[in-house]
Amino acid sequence: RLPDRSSYIWYKNGQKIQSETSPTYSVYYNSTDSYSCAVKGHEDFPSPPVCVDGQTCNRVIYTDRSICAFKGSSVDISCTYSSYDTITSKFWFSPHQSYQWQSPSRPEDLSEDSQFAGLVQVLESERGRSTLRITDLTESDSAQYHFKFTTRSFEWRSSLPGTTLTVTALQVQVTRITVHQSDTEAELKCHSSCSPAGRLSYVWFKNRQKVRGVETSSFKGRVYPGDIISCALKGHENYGSPSVYAPKLPSVSVSPSAEIVEGSSVTLTCSSDANPAAKYTWYMKNGDPDLQPLSKEPQLVFSFIQSSDSGEYYCTAENELGRRTSDYISIDVTYAPKLPSLSVSPSAEIVEGSSVTLTCSSDANPAANYTWYKEKQTLIQGREGFYHFSSISSEDRGNYYCKSE
Repeated sequence: RLPDRSSYIWYKNGQKIQSETSPTYSVYYNSTDSYSCAVKGHEDFPSPPVCVDGQTCNRVIYTDRSICAFKGSSVDISCTYSSYDTITSKFWFSPHQSYQWQSPSRPEDLSEDSQFAGLVQVLESERGRSTLRITDLTESDSAQYHFKFTTRSFEWRSSLPGTTLTVTALQVQVTRITVHQSDTEAELKCHSSCSPAGRLSYVWFKNRQKVRGVETSSFKGRVYPGDIISCALKGHENYGSPSVYAPKLPSVSVSPSAEIVEGSSVTLTCSSDANPAAKYTWYMKNGDPDLQPLSKEPQLVFSFIQSSDSGEYYCTAENELGRRTSDYISIDVTYAPKLPSLSVSPSAEIVEGSSVTLTCSSDANPAANYTWYKEKQTLIQGREGFYHFSSISSEDRGNYYCKSE
């Protein structure tokens, strides 16, 4: 119901009459003119133009205000038109193509537009009726389309809306899901952003094989790991929806791929082919059945990696149709030797002639090499951090130290 104080817009020959806002309009008319009106704020829904006298005034009436069509299909956009004088030219145009016009104020014929070459036909099935046929539709064809004609003394330049075309692509939506141990029970819907007129029959495909007995927009069934499901309009099977499927086995990678040095920045990335897109979770292998996730993003980032971060990591990829777990990726963080510690065995009094071992140890990755010194004299080098006296003598008295690197 309209408000009591609605304002109105009046049009003469498709052009807005600026001064008129009342529901009635009085004018000295010319039999060549047509008139139309709309409620202010609802200009997309004007009345059809009417002739004041007779049926041969200047006017264009579109068969449909809006049309929904599927990607890849064809569409007919039609109008009826009349003119008081002989028409010298007529064509269809789309205002959203105006950036390509040589003069933005001068519409150009779609049938002569190179962008629509081979895709557009203009049909005249009867006098006073024109049909624009567009084939192999894409989403970029979504626009408003207008018909224009001229005579020797008149040009139909309408500010009234034409026919709005919306090109939609099918999508499979997951509407309900029940997860079992070996499969998933799913309810799917073949969805589009708008609905074409008429009764529609659908075709469902499972693993690229047609599912028999299902012609509605809904599909119910069990989905197993590896299954792929899509839908299409019957008769337009070549323009079906993208397939939906559970995540494939996730792949994991590490960056940088070279040696990982303590203190550097390291990123682990998890990726999986899935539709709907997968959600990712990162874990570290530690034997805990109730692992706390490290990250719920595709990437696990160590801004300043520590030696304690060494270990095996894995990720999961999950969407409404299933869940997969990656293989392990091993992270080995290298770091310089820590301050060495020294010990002597036995730790009790050292007696001449006894066996004595000095031990140097340092935490490092990779393992450190050790060098033993007495005072400033080098004694031995190697991976073993031991210096052994099989029969110690008084000549061995002195200060010993080691270096790890």
